[in-house]
This record gives sequence, C-alpha cells and structure tokens, in this order.
Amino acid sequence: MSTDDLERIFQRAKQGKALFKDREVLTPDYIPARLPFRDAQSSAIAEVLAPVLHGSKPSNLLLYGKTGTGKTAVARYVLSKLKEQTDTQDLTTVYVNTRLANTEYRTLAELGGTLGLKLPFTGLSMGELLSRVEQEIQARHTRVILVLDEIDYLVKNSTDEILYGLTRSNEQLSPGFLSLVGISNDLQFKESLDPRVLSSLSEEELVFPPYTVTELQEILAERAGLAFRKGAMSSSAINLCAAIAGSEHGDARRAVDLLRISGEVAEREGLEQVDDESVRKASAKMEQDRIDEALRSLPIQNKAILLASSRFPSGTNTGELYIAYNNICKRSGLEVLTQRRVSGILAELDLLGLVEASVVSQGRRGRTKRIRLLIGLDKLEKILAEDPTFEAINRT
Repeated sequence: MSTDDLERIFQRAKQGKALFKDREVLTPDYIPARLPFRDAQSSAIAEVLAPVLHGSKPSNLLLYGKTGTGKTAVARYVLSKLKEQTDTQDLTTVYVNTRLANTEYRTLAELGGTLGLKLPFTGLSMGELLSRVEQEIQARHTRVILVLDEIDYLVKNSTDEILYGLTRSNEQLSPGFLSLVGISNDLQFKESLDPRVLSSLSEEELVFPPYTVTELQEILAERAGLAFRKGAMSSSAINLCAAIAGSEHGDARRAVDLLRISGEVAEREGLEQVDDESVRKASAKMEQDRIDEALRSLPIQNKAILLASSRFPSGTNTGELYIAYNNICKRSGLEVLTQRRVSGILAELDLLGLVEASVVSQGRRGRTKRIRLLIGLDKLEKILAEDPTFEAINRT
C-alpha cells in the first residue's frame, strides 16, 4: 500500500462523522447496569450464593447454556452486587477464564495471585501450588468464590486434578472456605469427570435459555442508545443484527459484536448512519474472521484431522479418515492418537462448524459416522501452510 493510499484513509477518517459516543459499551468485558430477560437466573444465582453473607459456605454451582446466553455477564453482575452487601473484607471473588489461562497451573496461579500470593510462573507441582493457595485462604480466614469460565475447556484439556483438589480443599480450609461457580457451553462435559469430582462439583445447576429475536432487539436497542450518537444507528439495522444473531441460537454476544463492527464499517465508509448494508458487510467479515481464527488456534492434532478430512471432497467414514490421519501423522512426525480420541476431536470440530460429522444408517450393517469438510480447501491449505509441521505435506 502506497503512502497516498494511507493518507486517503486517514483523511476520510478525519472528515467523516464519528458515529460512536462510547465504544466500550459494546466490548465483551462491559457489564451493563441492567441485564434484561435474566431476572430469574440472577435471582437463582443470588439465592445459591447468599449464605456467604452470614459466614456459611454456598453450594458449588454450574451454569450451562449456549454461547451468548448471558452466563458470564449474569455471574459477574451478581458477584459485584454480592460484594456490595458485605461489610467485611474477608470475601474474595475471583474470575478466571480457563481457556485464556490455558493450563491448570495458570488457573491456580491466577487464584493465588488474587489472594496476594507471589507464585512462580512454572516449577511447582500441582499439589504444592494448591497447598499454598489453601494455606493462604486459611491464614486469611477468607471466604472465596471462584468462577471458572469455560470450565469444560479445563476438563477436556487436562486431568481432573485441579477440580478434585478444589472441590475437596474445604476439608483443610476452616475457618475459611472455597466455593466454585463453573460456567460451560457444553451440557455433556460432566460425562468425562471423575465420579468423585462430579459428586461434589454439581451441587446446584442452572441452564440459561437462548435469547429470542424479540429479546435481542430490546437488548441491542438499549446498547445502541448508550454506544452511538443520536440517529447514528437505524432501527432497521438493529433489527437485522438481532435477526442474524437470533438465527444462530440466540447469541447476544455475537449480536453485540455485530452491532459494534457494523458501526465501524459505516464509520470507515463515511456514512451518516449505520444501515442494513453495513450490517451485512460486518456479518460477512465476522464469519470470515471467525473461521480463520478458529483454524489458526486449533491444536496440532485437530489440524492433522482436518487435513485428513480434506482428502475426501465428497466425505468419508471414520475408518477411512483414520487411515488418512495415521499417514499424515507418520509423515509429519506427530504422535498417532487412538481412533476413539480422534472421534472425540471430530465432535469438537463439528461443534465449531469446521466439519460435519453426522451418523448415517447402513441398514443391516448398522450405523456409521459420515465426515465432510465444511470449509474451503484453499482456505485450509493457506492456514496450514503457516504451520511448519505440515509444510512438506502441503507441497505434495
């Protein structure tokens, strides 16, 4: 891009009208002062956690629901109100997104850091790390409510050691205690838990339903009033954002992101108002970015399985795909996973919308899973070409 091109972009930005008055309102970390259509869920969480106000340990709590149903926002909102009601300093609320923390060690280290512990980035055993956290809770006589967002990621990508330790830690903590609030998009993740963990973790459960299109319209109208200058967002554009997000399982997070990106598109084009075309362009951009980001962030084994599925443009069964995957692993020096583990990863890729893994009947021969790649081969090869593991394979 030439200097003249850059100057034209900057001049257009300077001459254009600013559509936003508070962009932060549309960011993922923003917790609104009001959470429409989640009164019942807020009350239920408050009822479970309220015993902490008179020194009793609340039950552990699991919150379920699809992405964008308000689980995280409601949990953090209720905790903030709970903190306002405490007249002592011995209540500590800790929020950890386990996908961002990435490992059991970092998850525990974040908990310890909030308590004031100085912990090394690596080097301690999980037992020693948990022991130091427990000693600090006990020494402070503090009550801890730990929110583990995307708790299913922690379970799927590690052992049950941290959850077992946390759920059993209260035996050593008196007069302090630790209560867990787990948040998950996956209703089935508990199936992989050790029964000992399951019995103590799942004391209370709450399911968040998806938002309806009408509910999303009201949520977006409220956010748009806070985020945009008067008249900068058309009601038609708000309704279209709600309709697009509503068709994808009532995802309020996507709806708010779509609202923000639509505003950014309109601003870049020098428009006076966000219109339907801005929303359509923003939606296409988000879909493109989502797929690219998902592919780049996949673990190496997931990429190998996707590459194996690309060998069958019309789709294949799990047996044929496993043979192709086996060959790719041998050529790239990767460990070969069991067929059962590959089937589990295929289910995860299906959930991400990267493959279709549907069960089909073969009559008397029973049923089999049919695997079909849902993304373009050119896009997959382009992303995988960035990974040196597959460089030689992609050249042949």
